[in-house]
Amino acid sequence: MGYTLSNDHVEEAIRWRQHLHENPELGFDEKQTSAFISSKLFEWGYEIASGYGKTGVVGTLRKGSSNRSIGIRADMDALPIVESTSLPYASKKPGIMHACGHDGHVASALAAARALRGIEFDGTVTFIFQPAEENEGGARAMIEDGLFKDYKVDAVFGMHNWPALPLGSIVARPDQMMAAFATFEIVVRGRGAHGAMPHEGADPVVAASQIVSALQTISSRNVSPLESAVVSVTQIHGGDAWNVIPEEVVLRGTTRWFDEEIGERIQQRVKQVSASIAEGLGCHAAVDYFIRYPATINDAHQAAVVKEVAATLPGLTIVDALPSMAAEDFAFMLQEQPGCYFWLGAGRSSGENPGLHSSKYDFNDAVLPLAATMWVSLVQSELRAAS
Repeated sequence: MGYTLSNDHVEEAIRWRQHLHENPELGFDEKQTSAFISSKLFEWGYEIASGYGKTGVVGTLRKGSSNRSIGIRADMDALPIVESTSLPYASKKPGIMHACGHDGHVASALAAARALRGIEFDGTVTFIFQPAEENEGGARAMIEDGLFKDYKVDAVFGMHNWPALPLGSIVARPDQMMAAFATFEIVVRGRGAHGAMPHEGADPVVAASQIVSALQTISSRNVSPLESAVVSVTQIHGGDAWNVIPEEVVLRGTTRWFDEEIGERIQQRVKQVSASIAEGLGCHAAVDYFIRYPATINDAHQAAVVKEVAATLPGLTIVDALPSMAAEDFAFMLQEQPGCYFWLGAGRSSGENPGLHSSKYDFNDAVLPLAATMWVSLVQSELRAAS
């Protein structure tokens, strides 16, 4: 393999990344980002298609005569977060920032796409620039628009920078990588009353408080301690006066799991626990439960491929790590095609490593040449030209 990104190309990729950081766009609204990506791919001779998942972009490059094909996915949406980095290239859009490194993912994939123009391989590489990874399911939208019907790939790969790992660390588990997740809203309705005369009402605040506590027993008492499950209440809204018991309280939160049977059990118990406690206290609980993403489960063979390629590259180190209970919509692509989603360590030696989704987060540009080289080398390995 032996490919190395030149210093000039690294510097240009950094400029792309910082340009994207300055101009973030939310899910399904990545119009400027899509146009930027398309202009680069067009310049390099790629076949381009747009409109998958509204703003998604697909670029393909074919060489040789083989029917083999692989897909490389880069997510491109930002988050509704007020940036607090004070960087010279900080977001120009108030309340929107690239707090997860998707700007770096796009720049890395573009750097690889440019490099592959001058590198021999035998087959087709398909770059998938995906909108709306952050809670909106852009991967699912692209698939529903015919992504894998129109672009046949033998395997699909995705990467995410990981600030919690040392720079250049590669984690490619042969199974579970990221959890499935759902969100819920529980509206607890009671009967309002004066705070000094609670016996005249049915207090939804008390009912909601007990529901919050009881929901914690789902993970601890309804799921085996050898399995993974999370139930987190993250919002409580109710009341607007010091001395008035309100008519209703709203609870919101999220659940996480890997095994589908456990996911079904969590959903059932959230509804049962909420309804039973509310009824016992003279209230009523209405539960809306929304399953968002499935679990991200790697194909064991493709995970081994990623590790084999990474083992040949300077600056990369294969490490083991537990799966994350965070979620990732690349899971939808892995339900359609075999593939691998891997983490690439992005930790800074300075020790200042704000986590993903922090208002102080900034993609570590030292990751760019590592990621681009990984993508190029993966193409060379999987679409090896005949000697």
